[in-house]
Amino acid sequence: MAHDHAPEGGSRTRLAIALGITSLILIAEVIGAVVTDSLALLVDAGHMLTDAGGLTAALVAASLMTRPATASRTWGYRRAEVLAALGQATVLLAVGIYAFVEGVQRLFEPPAVASGSLLVFGIIGLVGNIASIAVLTTHRSANLNMRAAFLEVVNDALGSVAVIVAAVVIALTGWLQADAVVGMLIAVLIVPRTVALLRETTSVLLESTPKGLDLDSVRVHLLELPHVRGVHDLHASQIATGLPIISAHVVVTQGCFEDGHAPRILDDLQACVASHFSVALEHSTFQLEPETHAAHEHAGHV
Repeated sequence: MAHDHAPEGGSRTRLAIALGITSLILIAEVIGAVVTDSLALLVDAGHMLTDAGGLTAALVAASLMTRPATASRTWGYRRAEVLAALGQATVLLAVGIYAFVEGVQRLFEPPAVASGSLLVFGIIGLVGNIASIAVLTTHRSANLNMRAAFLEVVNDALGSVAVIVAAVVIALTGWLQADAVVGMLIAVLIVPRTVALLRETTSVLLESTPKGLDLDSVRVHLLELPHVRGVHDLHASQIATGLPIISAHVVVTQGCFEDGHAPRILDDLQACVASHFSVALEHSTFQLEPETHAAHEHAGHV
């Protein structure tokens, strides 16, 4: 049975549009940070810079993912989405930590901030980010790459809201520390989400069992199939979003190899893992072995 591993390429146009919008906001916020001397706007501009780089990486990854598999890259570039998401999350985490540290310092020595200009640039950023969210929202769950990109623009939007709040507070009360507090708030919004994304991407790279799949349950169900006497070397991992795989050595009765029943058992095994569990394991590889084969296995097979 042939397996089609080509991902959908419809997200590339949306990523390109979001990148264009993000780049325009970045330019505006850099100008605004210079004009207003605002930490919140400076941090948000730094956040936008990493997002522009992240969206560029996401766009490149989305293009690579459409390349077909080859003899040297049997899965193609499907894992490019995981690497891009990991890179984006790592940079965002660094930005969040910097924002928090700088915010603490500015609480004690707050610079003068032009609240009127800060408000204008905050609104510009919010409008642009809302446009990016609208572009990406329908594809945000397509894969880890798109999730990371969507997460970045959502964080940007929250950052723009925080900048607007800081501008209003400074204008009404003259409390300059509001700018530092908002910078720290942006950091708090960034860090937990990026840690979660880092955990998920790292799990994929470590080839951990796909979330929601219990291998002990898989083993039990395979053993319940007729003629199956044992299951060992059972492994499951995830190549990329929507592409979990499973492999196992399955011991069957000797007669299955003599009466031609082995192909039917293979069909039953593949049907079992493809439909029985919450994670659809449509790409499965099973090695059928007679009971006498155990004597030829290397030590350590379980």
